[in-house]
Amino acid sequence: MPPRKSSTLTEAELRLMKILWRRGESAVTDLVAGLPEDEPLAYNSVLTTIRILEQKGYVDHRQEGRAFVYRPCVAEDEASRSEVKHVLNRFFGDSRERLLLSLLGDEEITAAELDRLKAAIADAAPDGVVEDAENIKRSGGKAR
Repeated sequence: MPPRKSSTLTEAELRLMKILWRRGESAVTDLVAGLPEDEPLAYNSVLTTIRILEQKGYVDHRQEGRAFVYRPCVAEDEASRSEVKHVLNRFFGDSRERLLLSLLGDEEITAAELDRLKAAIADAAPDGVVEDAENIKRSGGKAR
């Protein structure tokens, strides 16, 4: 049985998508030239990878002379949300709480990052939810 196709991006696919998101429409030669010098890919590898991206629905093309010009069909923020949902499902059983607790347990998190997370949670929470959480925390874990 052949392996099932993944809708997530491989490292090589992501590198090409980042170029397309930054530059917009590009021919394969433009993509090859846009790769970092320390991470080159051969023309044929870029061509194969861009065709896979087209099959996955991330890019489409138009013909310009003899060359195909590729453009992204998926915005970068949409692709990143899709990747996060994939990780959320695969590793955290669709639990945003488990994902966030995993991030909070990271010893490299800074106070500034924690402040931004608190602000984002406060902005996203329905009225009263964050205050209830603060009250529970102050009371030693008991709801009032």
